[in-house]
Amino acid sequence: MPVNIVKESIDIGLVTGNIDAMTSFYRDTLGLELEAVLDMAGGMQMTRLICGSTIIKLVTLPKTPAAGNPPGGIGGGTGIRYFTISVDNLDAAVDECRAAGCSIPVPIRESRPGITIAMIEDPDGNWVELLQHG
Repeated sequence: MPVNIVKESIDIGLVTGNIDAMTSFYRDTLGLELEAVLDMAGGMQMTRLICGSTIIKLVTLPKTPAAGNPPGGIGGGTGIRYFTISVDNLDAAVDECRAAGCSIPVPIRESRPGITIAMIEDPDGNWVELLQHG
């Protein structure tokens, strides 16, 4: 039996050993609203940020794992390599990221007719695609 979807979006969890920089990127640079900081079982902590109907969960562990994401964005490895946030102010959002010193591995470009994107790298090296229709 397939799952019965009850929410129009999925939430994403990003494990980080760099919570201050990651929170600053998602909250201050991208402007996501902080929903809560929660203490979790086993000494974990979750910082929850609202992105439309999605929650981006920044998770810290008592001991940061030695293994991390391979660098290089889409071509750097398999698995989840990026996620997309749809915006209506792509130029301003990219300017804000650039002013904050973020790496922009894929500058603003048309990916297909009527769709413009840019890829921004968060402090842990995760790629965030900002996408604008029209």
